[in-house]
Amino acid sequence: MNTKKLAVFVDLAKTQNYSRSAERLFLSQSTISKYIIDLEKEWQVKLFIRAHRQVQLTSAGKLILPHVQEILEKEDKLNLFLTNQLWQQERPLVIKGLPSLSQYYAFKIITEFTKKYPKIKLKFSEEGVDYLEHALDHKNVDIIFTRIFENHYYSYDTITNEQDQLVVLIPKDNKLSQEDYVTVDMIKDESILLLSDTISKTNPLFDEFQSIQPQITYNGQRIDLILEMLNQGSGISIIMNKSFDLTGLDNIAVVPLMPKVTSQMAFMKRTDNKSAVVELFWKFADKETKIFMNNKNA
Repeated sequence: MNTKKLAVFVDLAKTQNYSRSAERLFLSQSTISKYIIDLEKEWQVKLFIRAHRQVQLTSAGKLILPHVQEILEKEDKLNLFLTNQLWQQERPLVIKGLPSLSQYYAFKIITEFTKKYPKIKLKFSEEGVDYLEHALDHKNVDIIFTRIFENHYYSYDTITNEQDQLVVLIPKDNKLSQEDYVTVDMIKDESILLLSDTISKTNPLFDEFQSIQPQITYNGQRIDLILEMLNQGSGISIIMNKSFDLTGLDNIAVVPLMPKVTSQMAFMKRTDNKSAVVELFWKFADKETKIFMNNKNA
């Protein structure tokens, strides 16, 4: 049996929305629909009542759901067993983080961990916030480091440490650099330079930012390029306050963004990921974070 189709069934029963499940599972809506139709044909039963974009489980679907969940739980236990066996063979620890990771204390935690446990193979890569939001759902990622906002709920184990907030970087010859603060509406006619996923879908600023239809000149991962363009008097940028260094860049002003948008930096993992290497890192990160926070508040 194709457990991918079972996973789609369970997720759709949870979200009751094809678009949301497609986003969470990184599949197209047509694939989600096809998998459900395939299951209905195979089991000769109707699983969902469809009404526009919303769906609801039928009576039969409600009866079948716990059995499907049981199958997936058994698959998870098998995968966990195999994962722990691989750990005995130096299984890699897979971490995905923000491109600006090096600017945060989390980077020191990761590097200190690799120094303390040099035999553990670390597989690290950078991803944007929108990708990281659902990266753990695929189970091929152990831990993510991302930013989270108060208006978003996550059902993962979380270790939070630093707080960060959005600011606006403006060339000093731009009149906006003299303002006490800048709003989104004030920059609607400006050329915008963005670090990828700064205005992510989970960002409270996302809808307001889209409404002004900004002129985005650059949207990439080269913070050095953004800073150089700003220093030469080109464009403005909305960026997290701790993700840049203005040393040697004398023509850039930092202006507060209003209303204030604050995020929490966090390590996250699946609650059911109990592999030895993940548990080892998690305990290490939790201990180092508590030391960092105690020293910060001292």
